[in-house]
Amino acid sequence: MEAMRIEQNSLGLLDAPSDKLSADANRRMEMSANPGLDVYEIRPRKDWDGFDLISDRLRFGPIWYTGPDAVRYATAYAKYRSRSRSHRAIIRVLNEAGNMTETHVQ
Repeated sequence: MEAMRIEQNSLGLLDAPSDKLSADANRRMEMSANPGLDVYEIRPRKDWDGFDLISDRLRFGPIWYTGPDAVRYATAYAKYRSRSRSHRAIIRVLNEAGNMTETHVQ
């Protein structure tokens, strides 16, 4: 078995070499070095009908938001959820190309 080198970045997230990651890019979440750090991503849906709030902390999978304030509501829910669990959170908002447009650190 080959050992995989993992480095910690400035946000406390672990970076693994991209060739070792086998997950789909839309589902990939970076592992947290600190169990108290929640990572959320807000991504446009593939059918262009709203946004999905994605996290490994969500028990039943992604949450779908639609309407003109979808990103704002998804961000507010992620902030509320991290506060209620007394954990820090990183919330990333991504565009259609998968590029990060906003980052919120709670």
